[in-house]
Amino acid sequence: QVHLVESGGGLVQPGGSLKLSCRVSENIFNFNSMRWFRQAPGQERDEVALITVGGTTQYADSVKGRFTISRDGAKNTVYLQMNSLNPEDTAVYYCRANILSRHYWGKGTLVTVSS
Repeated sequence: QVHLVESGGGLVQPGGSLKLSCRVSENIFNFNSMRWFRQAPGQERDEVALITVGGTTQYADSVKGRFTISRDGAKNTVYLQMNSLNPEDTAVYYCRANILSRHYWGKGTLVTVSS
C-alpha cells in the first residue's frame, strides 16, 4: 500500500509564502505523475499543480506564476512552493500519486491565509 503524508501547512498572512511537502512511501518515479489538489470549505477538490515522471509541470490558472511544484527523488518527496498567498488560497491541500488508473491520496494539510 502506498502512503503519502503532507506537511508544511499553517497560518500565513496575505502576501506570505509556505512550502508544502508530500512524503511518499516509495520511489516517486514509480508514478506517472504527482499532483497537488486543494479543497476549500464547501467547495470541490480542485487540481492545483502536477509534475510528470518526465518532469513536465502544469498549473491551474489561479496559481500560475505564484506556485511551483518540484520533487526530490532521493527523499521521495514532492513540494509545493506557494508565494503571494491570498485568502482565496485557504484550503486543505492534498497530494496524489497517479499510476495508470490508480490514485493514492494523502490526508491533507490545512493552509489558512488570514491577517
